[in-house]
Amino acid sequence: MKDIHVFLIGYVNSSSIKKALDSLNSIDNRINKIIILDIPDALLQLGMTFENAKVKCINLIDNDLGLTLNHYIQSLSCEYVMFLYSYDYLDNSITKHQLTLGDEKVVMTYDITINNKVIKRPFFSKASFLQRNLFFSRYHVPFKESVLPSWLSTVDELSIASSSKKLVNQTFIDKTSSNLQKLNFIEKYQQKLEKRNLAPSIAIIIANYNMANYVGVAINSCILQSSLPEQVIVVDDGSNDHSLEIIKKFKNAPGFRFFSKDNGGKARALNAVLPYVETEFVMELDADDWLDPDACYTVKRDLENLNEDVAVLYGNLRAWKQNGEENIRYKGVRKGRSIFNRNDLLSYVFPLGPRIYRTSIIKDNNGFPLTDFEDGRMYEDVSVLNDLIKTHRLLYKDMTVYNVREHPLSITKKNHSNWSDFLKNLD
Repeated sequence: MKDIHVFLIGYVNSSSIKKALDSLNSIDNRINKIIILDIPDALLQLGMTFENAKVKCINLIDNDLGLTLNHYIQSLSCEYVMFLYSYDYLDNSITKHQLTLGDEKVVMTYDITINNKVIKRPFFSKASFLQRNLFFSRYHVPFKESVLPSWLSTVDELSIASSSKKLVNQTFIDKTSSNLQKLNFIEKYQQKLEKRNLAPSIAIIIANYNMANYVGVAINSCILQSSLPEQVIVVDDGSNDHSLEIIKKFKNAPGFRFFSKDNGGKARALNAVLPYVETEFVMELDADDWLDPDACYTVKRDLENLNEDVAVLYGNLRAWKQNGEENIRYKGVRKGRSIFNRNDLLSYVFPLGPRIYRTSIIKDNNGFPLTDFEDGRMYEDVSVLNDLIKTHRLLYKDMTVYNVREHPLSITKKNHSNWSDFLKNLD
């Protein structure tokens, strides 16, 4: 019975594709179709062809892996779907008896070990379950490699079958810094941390302006936390792209609130929603950045015994470079340092972050100051920190849970306002 539909995902060279296809011969009697997604054009131009009529190459819809998988899986009549990735091929000991799922299981995983990290990958799933439980699109996760692991993190653990036998091998393991950092991020989806809300309480606020391509990733990174924030508050600052369409899709998420206002700059946008923050602490997340899945858990552990005179907790930033719609490259970790006074703050060479404010103190400060410089539309982070450091402490912790995305639309790249002019307006 031909009951398996196979997807080969992210294969970049002909030898790895051939190895995967050859390995599938051992279960050929069960395979209905093999789809190779997003095969590089260069391979097709070199004349790569497939004799097996079951094999078909398909381009991604809108450069979106999740969207493409959802589209094709909806029309499947097969009972099962198999996923192989990049350099995967089936182990020659695989048997048809291993490729089945009982009534209580919906997906089978296998482990891949890279640099002593064990990554669980969805391998074999019931098609009916995939048709009801869709993958995230590129508007919800930061890179293609996170599409299936992020989906797996939403599946009930009792419904997952972890194979005790070797099912899949790799011809090659990509150990470039970008891939290893992506795997470090993906590993956090599977961490078994405390799922309940932990003290102290925390809200995440996001001010969005024309970041439709990225704001969904920011919001979804809050929702996929191993320890959920009590509130996720998004304010749209008069966007004229399709940001609202993206944001409104999260309206039923736990703790989510959404506001819209006329464009007035980030400080005004954040001040507009600050009265709705009901938690002890509030973390600011830029609409084009995203959090690690364990960010809230890590931050809350550092907030547990925070001295009352600390107004802001901050750490390190993990930087990524966005090259086009689908390619993102790791740049490095920007290590923070302790700030004790105004001079330390103004000599900081990159934005201080992530910024977790004590809610009562920032409310007592009347939120984010509006300076005369650029009508208060720039450097709102420096302005508020400059206020707070006069009477309170800023505390650095060596934590890296915040991801900064550098891209052509970043405001710091578009606006070349003179820093010295800003300083003249700073009290």
